[in-house]
Amino acid sequence: MSTPAPVRVTSEVGPLRTVMCHRPGTELLAVTPATREDFLYDDIIDLARARREHDTFTAALARFARVLLVPDLLADIADLAEVRQFLIERVMDVARSEPLSRELLDLPAAELVALFIEGREGAGGPLQRMLNVQSYELPPLPNLFFTRDAGMVVGDGVIIGSMKFTVRWTEEILMKALFTYHPDLANRGLIYDGSEERRAGFTLEGGDVHVLRPDLVLLGMSERSSPSAFDLVAGNLVQQAGVRDILVAVLPTDRAMIHLDMIFTMVDREHCVVYPPSFVGPGRVPILHYRAGRAGVREMPDLFAGLREVGLPLSPVFCGGSRRTIQEREQWSSGCNFVAVRPGVIFGYSRNEATYRELEREAGYRTMDAGELLAGAAIADDERVAITFDGSELVRGGGGGRCMTMPLLREDIW
Repeated sequence: MSTPAPVRVTSEVGPLRTVMCHRPGTELLAVTPATREDFLYDDIIDLARARREHDTFTAALARFARVLLVPDLLADIADLAEVRQFLIERVMDVARSEPLSRELLDLPAAELVALFIEGREGAGGPLQRMLNVQSYELPPLPNLFFTRDAGMVVGDGVIIGSMKFTVRWTEEILMKALFTYHPDLANRGLIYDGSEERRAGFTLEGGDVHVLRPDLVLLGMSERSSPSAFDLVAGNLVQQAGVRDILVAVLPTDRAMIHLDMIFTMVDREHCVVYPPSFVGPGRVPILHYRAGRAGVREMPDLFAGLREVGLPLSPVFCGGSRRTIQEREQWSSGCNFVAVRPGVIFGYSRNEATYRELEREAGYRTMDAGELLAGAAIADDERVAITFDGSELVRGGGGGRCMTMPLLREDIW
């Protein structure tokens, strides 16, 4: 009998066994009112409070799964000569500093990893100092706590994200190092390597990749994921991961929906949470269906018709309930962005109260605060529960529970 792979994901809702997260660190201090747009933020975050919120989230996650942290994983392998050479060579492609490159050769593993994540401010010249303008010798990674985007496990293989913006390119390199060299992340190979992708128009991020079944993937074509990358990845998914059907949601260019998981997540075998205007009514997004072995793509009437076509008839639960103003408010605060730890047990921000009322009314969910879970509250095996946690600071980064988790191992349910 073969040994199960440490890495395997064949659904969005199978029981979660291992997940990768990153605790927000001092790299977030680089985000200021003047730099926030450069770092892809709408607002600045109170770091201490964000860390407390994230700690609660990961402590509650740990009741269901093994939680691995990015810096710890990198530190495990950073002293291996091959890994250190790989990291320094690739990161220096971004930073391009020979003195810094030589310094990195001798740094202890923990310091090396911290430098890659937190960055380093440049000394600057006399004009820069006179004008008090900050620059970076090595850019920080304030988006890294959204671990979903730069790496995706599909089946037993891995997709390395091809990030839209250069400020996130180092994230791709760190993820490739982990999935190439870390024994706890052993896999059957890269389905797509975005860290090597430098062609214009080839971008793909994990918020747009949803593994619904072993043979079915839903992709979001957003401002951050491109048709060229989808065409390439679709063929690889069929050939390397056994995917038969791919649905594509064509999203508008809208800051509120930079990824598909900001308007859709699957929460159990029968339900998904959606932002209604995107999927119901005249403003709904186009849905395309690609099937292995069939030429071209077909347009579906809507998402739910497409899901019925592939044998997964999910029922929608409306983010924000029935009122458009509340739908818009809660979608903006990641009200569609849930991560499941098993079918029907999900995590999301506590502030989206109308969405939880809708989950209760339409799908029989009970709402539980993460503090209750940590205090010992029980969840029955057949119960549907939405576990909520405060994310008043985390949400300012533009993502929720799904964004902050990279599932590495889920039990198969199909």
